Amino acid sequence: MTISNESGAPVMLEGKFASMVVCWLLGIGCLFSWNSMVTIEDYYVSLFPRYHPARVLTLVYQPFALGTLAILAYNEAKINTRRRNLFGYSLFFISTLLVLVLDLATSGKGGIGTYIGICVLSGAFGVADAHVQGGMVGDLSFMLPEFIQSFLAGLAASGALTSVLRLITKAAFENSQDGLRKGAILFFAICTVFELLCVLLYAFVFPKLPIVKYFRSKAASEGSKTVSADLAAGGIHSQPGPQAEEDPKQMERFSNKELFIQNIDYALDMFLIFVLTLSIFPGFLSEDTGSHSLGSWYALVLFAMYNAWDLIGRYIPLWKCIKLESRKGLMTVILSRFLLVPTFYFTAKYGDQGWMIMLTSFLGLSNGYLTVCVLTSAPKGYKGPEQNALGNILVLFLLGGIFAGVTLDWLWLIGKGW
Repeated sequence: MTISNESGAPVMLEGKFASMVVCWLLGIGCLFSWNSMVTIEDYYVSLFPRYHPARVLTLVYQPFALGTLAILAYNEAKINTRRRNLFGYSLFFISTLLVLVLDLATSGKGGIGTYIGICVLSGAFGVADAHVQGGMVGDLSFMLPEFIQSFLAGLAASGALTSVLRLITKAAFENSQDGLRKGAILFFAICTVFELLCVLLYAFVFPKLPIVKYFRSKAASEGSKTVSADLAAGGIHSQPGPQAEEDPKQMERFSNKELFIQNIDYALDMFLIFVLTLSIFPGFLSEDTGSHSLGSWYALVLFAMYNAWDLIGRYIPLWKCIKLESRKGLMTVILSRFLLVPTFYFTAKYGDQGWMIMLTSFLGLSNGYLTVCVLTSAPKGYKGPEQNALGNILVLFLLGGIFAGVTLDWLWLIGKGW
């Protein structure tokens, strides 16, 4: 790939495709553990039938994710991005391993003690997510749009991958004794190995890719202090460029407050996308869709369709002709998605499973498409440190929308004994 440097001379950079693949794998690792916990809800529902794990685990996860990211976003300019992301991926690995150990230690028995342990580990996943998702989106915001799109596609691919694995494990162990538990154990064993792979990829592969080093060096020359450790890992010791010494204004940047005010519509976009999505998925889809011919497979099929179409939606903006970049257009489409709430309600009450599968697919498709459109459009026109800060702010509102969504999801239980 050829990029013009500050003097206008073209610079050949290698590793664009490899960087996209690594971003995709790191995106999977960011949500693989959590999606694994969500996807084996049928196991936890059978283990803790009185505690609504489909809703409670999500509700436990989100305050930890939101609170941690609020602190990190406020202090992002002072935080070592490499240490932040490595801590997040390492915490994912350790927490996933502990989920496996907890199940093996208790021999798959329920009870309030085991349930509290699962809830604690769900909170740990939230802390890890805040470190990784905000850190990676901020880091990739000053690189190529294709990198952030690949990372976001990886987030969706983690859901699709876990859904496929869950369908396979359920089919493989359906007729065996304790089949649900065996499938869940296999699930988290695979997840643990993958999280370890992500730690190694971020630590030893990603910082050494030439194109990644180029963009991090460029961000450092514009005043970013968050990339120095990653540059050192790639063999570069960053220093302020000559332009910074000649013109101190080169190092100036908008404050987080100014960035927020300038991009308040994008922040609201992220909040509204996910408040709608999480008010329906996964709680409503796992408990409130009625009885159908697919039986115990029904919720898994709905999860799989949502995740598959969410993944597809995140690749559609690669076609520039159908990528929505108008700020007014994005807000209009995002607000119109709220028509899905009454549509899901009446479909669950009166429609058959075909209509519910179609609606769930559209929910996933629109979620993935709009998320990529917003996160790739917002950072344009800013310097590296500002793009990093803006990426963190937008992910903060994304997690805020998720938290509000999983809270509103409980409203579906009105009139059902709660």
